[in-house]
Amino acid sequence: MFKPLLDTTCAEWQRTLAVNLTGPFLCVQAAAPVMARGGGGAIVNITSISGLRASTLRVAYGTSKAALSHLTRQQAAELAALNIRVNAVAPGPVDTAMARAVHSPAIRADYHDAIPLNRYGLEEEIADAILYLCSERASYITGQTLAVDGGFDATGIGLKTLRGG
Repeated sequence: MFKPLLDTTCAEWQRTLAVNLTGPFLCVQAAAPVMARGGGGAIVNITSISGLRASTLRVAYGTSKAALSHLTRQQAAELAALNIRVNAVAPGPVDTAMARAVHSPAIRADYHDAIPLNRYGLEEEIADAILYLCSERASYITGQTLAVDGGFDATGIGLKTLRGG
């Protein structure tokens, strides 16, 4: 849903929060007792770069994903005693079927200009970050949101001429 703040209906707002925030809340609430009985484990919520960085036309989506980053920290703080680590991955623009359907060539060009690595991410790169956070190699990481975004969140205005493009 790409809509201006003033055109976003309360129903659209509520549905977006239900899917992106209430859904992960309920999933973790159901999974944590099972995980605790099994000795613990790792949970990775999927937030978005839109939750770390505001943008136009994304008020409900961005707000829900920002709240999910905070929920991740809350879950991490409370579930650590059960040996459950909770982190989040915040993908930037990723070359998915949905992105190909909704990102026009102009939007794609704008993203390329704003991403230091100058490309969309791949689904496999997001999966690799999730796999890492679930692994024993990340055993001392909890309550974090990892941006997997080609540097998009790390930069301000990406001036194409300064990148040599």
